Amino acid sequence: MTVSYTLEVADARFGGFSKLLFRWKGSIYKLLYKELLVFALLYTMLSLVYRRLLSEEQKHLFTKVAQYCDRSTDLIPLSFVLGFYVTLIVNRWWAQYSSIPLPDQLMCVISSTVHGRDERGRLLRRTLVRYANLSAVLILRSVSTRVLKRFPTMDHVVDAGFMSQDERKKFESLHSDFNKYWVPCVWFTNLAAQARRDGRVRDDIALRLLLDVSQGHGGLWTPAPSCSRSRVLLALALCQELNLYRAKCSLLFHYDWISIPLVYTQVVTIAVYSFFAFCLIGRQFLEPLEPGATSTLDMYVPLSTLLQFFFYAGWLKVAEQLINPFGEDDDDFETNKLIDRNLQVSLLSVDDMYQNLPPMAKDKYWDESTALPPYTIATAAETLKPSFLGSTFDMRMSEDPEQSQQVEASPALPRAHTPLLSRFLGAAPSPAISLKNFGKTVRGHPHLLRRWGDSSPSPHTARGVDPEAVARIDEEETEDEGSQTNVSPAPRARGPNLLEPPEIRVELVPDDSSSPDPSAA
Repeated sequence: MTVSYTLEVADARFGGFSKLLFRWKGSIYKLLYKELLVFALLYTMLSLVYRRLLSEEQKHLFTKVAQYCDRSTDLIPLSFVLGFYVTLIVNRWWAQYSSIPLPDQLMCVISSTVHGRDERGRLLRRTLVRYANLSAVLILRSVSTRVLKRFPTMDHVVDAGFMSQDERKKFESLHSDFNKYWVPCVWFTNLAAQARRDGRVRDDIALRLLLDVSQGHGGLWTPAPSCSRSRVLLALALCQELNLYRAKCSLLFHYDWISIPLVYTQVVTIAVYSFFAFCLIGRQFLEPLEPGATSTLDMYVPLSTLLQFFFYAGWLKVAEQLINPFGEDDDDFETNKLIDRNLQVSLLSVDDMYQNLPPMAKDKYWDESTALPPYTIATAAETLKPSFLGSTFDMRMSEDPEQSQQVEASPALPRAHTPLLSRFLGAAPSPAISLKNFGKTVRGHPHLLRRWGDSSPSPHTARGVDPEAVARIDEEETEDEGSQTNVSPAPRARGPNLLEPPEIRVELVPDDSSSPDPSAA
């Protein structure tokens, strides 16, 4: 039976998990106490042999072996291997529980699509949900030891009311080497077809979709133009629920068939056992090899080693218990309870609850614009808390009205400069400067040139740079500007203090030994 302690940890309080440490059923103590006793017994035996039976020379040799074993424990990646393995086991454990077929959605669809208040209509609905439950019982008998002990033979299944004698004969007459849990699903589809012929299912589209998808034809089917949207949605719901139910049965079977690779389980088990085999020798109390040297504290009970064994071996026991949750451990799935629950609620929904509706009446808040259910005294304090509207509703905005003005996003607007770049760019607008362009030389940025007409001394002169070299650099910059006039935009309007760069024309003087080319001039 599953051990549930959800109510005890509903509220976080001081020592909230402390009460859980004293439970025995489903606890780590129940799983691990035998292995822990064996480990402690072996450790005690080795300790007594070392202390009472070995000679000085033998103790010297045992000390070297123990030191070697103690160093070897650091070479085993136990935490990584064991942690990853347990994570894989836990994910697989929850996926297996999610694969258990539940008839809740299917029974609601059957109750709304298979009509008839007479005995024939009632028989159809109950038989359909019984076939669904029979399929679940057959697959659970194949994977769960508890269910197999409850229904060891097909006679027990018949006696339990999941199958009649005629259905058993039909079932056993089908010869197959594989599991036949899917046979009741096929009976389900054939019975649905018969219900359509009798007019119990008032839609041909629902029947066609049900047979096409359930029998595995696959493909997409387009309804006729005369089909109404409600009928198509109803048909899709019916076939989807049956196929989802059948797919869960199939997935549960494949989880039982395909296990975690054996090599991985062996690696983890060998890693844990070898680690503590080294600990049996390496964690013993040892006398110093050299006379007069100080020895470690003699702990007759290796508390830290026992705690380490408790944690790592307990971790492995968790994986051992969860790797197959369909056994008979304390925390394994209660499959027999699920079978009882599924059969009871499914028959109740399609039989007693069919067209058994309470009379409609106006609700309590019919004439109120806002519905607010009452609170008790124990929960009245919750009404004082404001409703959560979003994390940004508590954000403080700037009180400056200029920050709230709307502007149009246009690429023609000048981009704002950072304070560092404003020192170099001044107040004049300039194109955007990125890190890519900022690493180039000055000649790629005409707006970074110094003012020629400025009376202030040149920064080059202030640093003691040769004025002639500066003049040559300025002439090269002017040439670069002239070569880019065919692709560059119109020149900027210069201020009154800025002078236009002088135009420099270079002519080639022909050599006397060669005649000039008239076309080159």
